[in-house]
Amino acid sequence: MIIREYREEDIGPIAEIWNAVVRDGNAFPQDSELTHADAIPFFSSQSRTAVAEIDGKIAGLYILHPNNIGRCSHIANASYAVSPSFRGMGIGKKLVNDSLKEAGRLGFRILQYNAVVRSNDAARHLYEELGFHSLGIIKGGFRLDNGTYEDICPYWREV
Repeated sequence: MIIREYREEDIGPIAEIWNAVVRDGNAFPQDSELTHADAIPFFSSQSRTAVAEIDGKIAGLYILHPNNIGRCSHIANASYAVSPSFRGMGIGKKLVNDSLKEAGRLGFRILQYNAVVRSNDAARHLYEELGFHSLGIIKGGFRLDNGTYEDICPYWREV
């Protein structure tokens, strides 16, 4: 497996992986899928969009960008997506580790996740294993497709 900067020809596969997470409705804040036309500016506007490639196939991706502006622009934010057919292979951990390295290279000092859904046990376990600190719980911070709300748990770590 290699992790590399995305290329234009990756837009279709990475939008498909991204949209699968959006459709699941329990991890990303977006509530509508990216069209191909929307995906191009979305992924190209990030500080970094990287893909995990296995035997020529895109297995996952991450986006990395500032979490805020001005005096808080040294804090990065990232989102990760792994193709359903590649989950459980440790790709998420490699993506997180790469994003930490790249965040530092880009001049960020902290990586913060704003909205980790409380029931996303796999992500929470991974972030804690990698030394991220929980900021607590925001009750009802995430709206599910059925109109109910679930708690979110923000995390942070120095890069």
